[in-house]
Amino acid sequence: MSLILGTTHRPKRCFKTSSMDTKKVLATMIALVSFQVGIAQSTADFFSKTNAFLKIHVKNGRVDYGAIKDNPGHLDEILRSAQDISVAKSDSNTYQAFWNNAYNLLVIKEVAENYPVKSPLDINGIFDTTKHQIGGEHITLNAIENRLLRGSFSDEARFHFVLVCAGLGCPPIINEAYLPDALEGQLQRQTVLALNDPDFVKVKNDKVLLSQIFDWYKEDFITDGKTEIDFINQFRKEKIAPDKGIGHYSYDWRLNDLN
Repeated sequence: MSLILGTTHRPKRCFKTSSMDTKKVLATMIALVSFQVGIAQSTADFFSKTNAFLKIHVKNGRVDYGAIKDNPGHLDEILRSAQDISVAKSDSNTYQAFWNNAYNLLVIKEVAENYPVKSPLDINGIFDTTKHQIGGEHITLNAIENRLLRGSFSDEARFHFVLVCAGLGCPPIINEAYLPDALEGQLQRQTVLALNDPDFVKVKNDKVLLSQIFDWYKEDFITDGKTEIDFINQFRKEKIAPDKGIGHYSYDWRLNDLN
């Protein structure tokens, strides 16, 4: 019998899996798959119902708040179904689409519940105080915009052209839901629409007048050494001279009411 110094022989461990352990593993896997399928079905249902709701109640960038106030059931059902939906940030298109829609629907809900009003600012705390149970969060509108969207995707300034605060100074709300598979095209389309609108970007002889959005959120538009004009020109058909001065016109907080 020879002895090899420095070598240790360890017996291999043999694990025996019981049928009970196998059943537990299978049950866990089935539960996980069912949970994931449930989330997918919930988000799909949310997007589908949101799309149907907006097609009925939004026209030419305006909202029929009176009709929604008279029959709030459709909107209440959508928001109720979205209370416990959880979407991972890693699924960025679904996450962004969900929270863009959630923001716009919650604004509509607040205005409709307080209708008639002349401006969303007539509703005390609408953006910064009132909290909503949605997406597994208890959250204000400002927190949806600034923490969940801008805070999570700091390189996506196009949010400013799809989040609609119910004022006429906002880019117009569309009569369709933001959808994961269509999100890129929707963000691009709405940004191009806003930045080519002469009432939104007002080009004068010696300067360009911009919405106060470009003042309030300036840091979003000047990343990577760009100026506000550089950002705008990415989406403009008629480019603005880069040496033009920049000013800001007053935000129009009148309600984007259909009536």
